[in-house]
Amino acid sequence: MKPVSQNEEPSSMSQALADHVSKLILSKFSDLTDGFTSPYARRKVLSGIVMTTSDNLDDASIVCITTGTKCINGEYISDQGLALNDCHAEIIGRRCLRLFLYQQLTALHHPATREMSIFEAPLPGEKCCLKPNVQFHLYISTSPCGDARIFSPHEASSDVENGQDRHPNRKARGQLRTKIESGEGTIPIRTGSTGVQTWDGVLQGERLLTMSCSDKIARWNVIGLQGALLSHFIEPVYMTSIILGSLYHGSHLSRAVYGRFGDEPEIEPPYHLNRPLLSGISNPESRQPGKAPNFSCNWMMGDQGLEVIQTTTGKREDNRPSRLCKYEMFRRYMEHVKRLADVEKPIDLPSVYCDAKMTSTDYQAAKQAVTKAFEKVGLGTWTKKPIEQDMFMASVDAP
Repeated sequence: MKPVSQNEEPSSMSQALADHVSKLILSKFSDLTDGFTSPYARRKVLSGIVMTTSDNLDDASIVCITTGTKCINGEYISDQGLALNDCHAEIIGRRCLRLFLYQQLTALHHPATREMSIFEAPLPGEKCCLKPNVQFHLYISTSPCGDARIFSPHEASSDVENGQDRHPNRKARGQLRTKIESGEGTIPIRTGSTGVQTWDGVLQGERLLTMSCSDKIARWNVIGLQGALLSHFIEPVYMTSIILGSLYHGSHLSRAVYGRFGDEPEIEPPYHLNRPLLSGISNPESRQPGKAPNFSCNWMMGDQGLEVIQTTTGKREDNRPSRLCKYEMFRRYMEHVKRLADVEKPIDLPSVYCDAKMTSTDYQAAKQAVTKAFEKVGLGTWTKKPIEQDMFMASVDAP
């Protein structure tokens, strides 16, 4: 499925893709929640990632399905990587995709499953890359929180002329925004903010701030979906399309997810500014009324049922860490390092999570370029979590 240029009208094929992806996600979520009768069917936002490997939509497969609209309470932030900070559906979906990518790397390194992997075997000294026809499509039941959402419900198409925003200089246009702990909605980054949050400040009651989904997706469109750890092994993985089930406004969505940087961020290949196909669906979802639940659900290809996370604590209902938490991701990274060392040669990489991330230098440079690009056009400084939460070690054995 080839992405459609943003200067073109969406083709019938792209609309068919959007509708098919939406149908797959909603149908599977119905199956997982007993026809939407399960308590876990309650949700404000439903998201999912669908993979295509050809132009035949019948070959599309669901990588993951997720729900959620809240972030962790600051007192539960973990210095061992055991709690999920951000349980918004599309953020959890990206974590699921990372786990899927680890599984596919494992498949690549076993002779019996090598041909089934979505990765091509790399040449010596090079990183893995996706097979040519593998594409990922992000579905979100409504526009992502932050810059994409705040204007969409109440601005008519007359506010956009020839694809251009008629009010580009409104002060709030494009501003970086943060979610607030245990709540919904976003607030603009404070003028003069340094972007630094401190561990002791959060534990003493300062509200834990998390960047909005619009801002995170914009960054994904530069740095990729794979994250720092996987970037040691694979080339950047970008989404081919973003499909919204409601509140689709092409001008606001395109600005929010790739159009706010002014000039393109100063990045080196293989990183680049990705401009995915953007689309609504033929029959938009109705608004989900009522209070958002304090849980987030996720399902991945091959799972029997849902994993349920309590958004206040960032852990499962039995208080055990999610398979998607930082500790588990770091453990999978270390397993893969060990696997490579066993078949190639010893690899000397850091055993502390934050150090392992920082040694992915090309990825970190692209990430820093995004921060500078936002600052250069006056949209604010990216707010970071306290560094102490990433200063943990992990063993190959489960916690």
